[in-house]
Amino acid sequence: VLTISGTIQRNETIKEEQMHRRERFFGRFQRSIPMPSNAAADRIQATYKNGVLDIHIPKIASDQRKKIDIQFH
Repeated sequence: VLTISGTIQRNETIKEEQMHRRERFFGRFQRSIPMPSNAAADRIQATYKNGVLDIHIPKIASDQRKKIDIQFH
């Protein structure tokens, strides 16, 4: 399971001719995502740029091929 958690903090101020408003947003979040069985957990890479979280999850190389013997009757 891949768990992503963080804190949101944002201050917003709006100033107009007859109004001045200030809002503050804050809180914690957490998301859990099930990982496939062939994910290479030790090689996961994540980057955060311009408000976008990009997570790269490589697969484990499948060197062993499954061999099925076919019997003819």
